[in-house]
Formats: sequence, C-alpha cells, structure tokens
Amino acid sequence: MSEASPHRQLDQMITGYWTSQSIFAAAKLGIADLLEEGPQHVNQLAAASNTNSDALYRLLRALASIGIFAEEEQRRFSLTPLAELLRSDIPGSKRALAMMTGDEQFHAWAEILYTLETGKKSFDKVFNKPIFEYLSEHPDKGHIFDQAMTGIHGRETSTILEAYDFSEFKVLADIGGGNGSNLIGLLQHYPEMKGILFDLPHVVERSQTNLENAGLNNRCESIGGSFFDSVPLTADAYLMRHIIHDWDDEKSLTILRNCHAVMPENSKLLVIESVIPPGNEPFAGKFLDLVMMLIPGGKERTEEEYKTLYNQAGFELTRIVPTKTELSIIEGVKR
Repeated sequence: MSEASPHRQLDQMITGYWTSQSIFAAAKLGIADLLEEGPQHVNQLAAASNTNSDALYRLLRALASIGIFAEEEQRRFSLTPLAELLRSDIPGSKRALAMMTGDEQFHAWAEILYTLETGKKSFDKVFNKPIFEYLSEHPDKGHIFDQAMTGIHGRETSTILEAYDFSEFKVLADIGGGNGSNLIGLLQHYPEMKGILFDLPHVVERSQTNLENAGLNNRCESIGGSFFDSVPLTADAYLMRHIIHDWDDEKSLTILRNCHAVMPENSKLLVIESVIPPGNEPFAGKFLDLVMMLIPGGKERTEEEYKTLYNQAGFELTRIVPTKTELSIIEGVKR
C-alpha cells in the first residue's frame, strides 16, 4: 500500500478532533463497560446510556471503522483490544484520560489563539480560574483527573524502575504526589523504603484510600501543604513527577528553592519529565508542551533549560537518565 499523499495526511491531521471527540463521547457514556459481558444490540446500549439509538449507532459504526468496537450482525457491537482500554475497571484504563481531554482540555484548546495572542492561559479564560483551583472546587473532575493520571503513570512507573536504581534511598519524598499511585509503585518495588507524600491538604485526603488499599499506611506518611510556601519534610530523595512542567520558570524556581532549603547535604533531587530533544523528529513532549502552555501555564523544557533552572535554584544537574517512554529522570544534587 502506497503512503498517503500530503493532501490526505494533512486532511487526517486537520480533522483529528473528529476521532478524539468520538472517543470522548463513548468514554463519557461508558459504552465499553456496558459491553463487558459480551456483545449487545445498539438499542440495549442506547437504553442503558440514555441516548438516541440511531445517533449512538452512527457513533459506534464510525469508531468500529478505526478498530474501537466491532460491529456484528444486526447492529450488535462488541469490544476490541482498543475498546477494552476504555473500560473503567481495568489497570491502565484510558477512559478517564479520554473524558478529561475531551471535556475541559478540549474547550481550552478551542481558545489557543487567545494564548498565542496574549501569552495567557486559555483554560483560565474559559473557566474563569486556574486548573488546580477548578479541580479543588469540582471534586468529580478532580477524581477523573486522578484516574487519568493513574492510567498514564502505570505504564511509566515500570520503565522508571527499570531505568533508575532507587535502592540507595531509605526515605523518598514524593512532592506533589497526587493520589499516591506513583509512590505506591515505588514502595511496592522497594519493600525497605519508606515514603512521604506531600501535596495540598484536599489532595492528600484523596490519596488516603489508595495508600490504605495498598497496605502502605505504616510505611508512608502523608503531609498536607503547598510547595509554594514550604516543603516541611526531610528525606534522602525529593521526587517530582509531572510537577515542574506545570509551572513557568518563576514558580518552578520557588518550588525547587523550597526543596533546596530543607534538603540534607547528601540527598538528591529527581525531577521526572519529558526533555525536549533538538531537531524535527517527532516527540510527544512537543505537543504536551502546548497542553502545559494552554492549561496550567507551564512548559516542557530542553536539557539546557533544565541546567539553567537547576543552577538558579542551587542544584547541580548531575545526569539525565532516559526511560523507554519519553520521560527522563533529571537528577540533581544540592550545591
């Protein structure tokens, strides 16, 4: 089969939201969960999802044409490997990610010109407040955000553990640890390690159930606070995963300097983010950088930008350890 023409390639790129919003709709309606027990007629699915049968059929027919669901005889649909990932009850589920990106994030992307013209966050324009304030005021959206992060982090954690040896650390602090999924993975891999989860008080509250279910309450302390004010804890390593990219340089320096102020001399700083490579090769971090620009107001950075950031915060960047994903562990020591 010959490669698609430039015209066809660009058509597919331009209309990409047709696909992403169709996936969002199916995820929001929970269609994959409804098919967990086996194929169903579209009329059954419509009744269960409170939708119009003909409209739902047209949506599922389109998704089936790209491998998400499969249409059988007489308008019956079943799961495919891609559709399985939209189930809410499986490890690595992508349902919450599809719901998050297709809802608030989609509306923020629709205002991309506002950001390009003003340098301000389009999310704030659409929702009249910053993303993390919005999530704190809408617990249901915060729950979806947590689930989306868990779906992403599950695949990443195994590659981080393969790439970096954490065994030297007796106590590891996860700064901005969210729902605890990241720290849980590390503590389960290193049974001698103890952990500290530090995040905003209402976020720490959401993490408690996860830590209890993992049986880690006796090995993990949870502390509520803001890393913009202080980081009131002592550990061997201070880890931040998908945190620094949320913030501009000024706010990132505040976070890093607050860590620097309390870090023991021999402790390490471990920032886990995408590091944008030079050149024109495809790299997901280049588009994730746009997400950061539009929504929280942060950025993905190059190696040189991280060196500068670390230096200004009082750290020496000792090495960048790549993983099998597009994440790297950016290691630093206190100067």
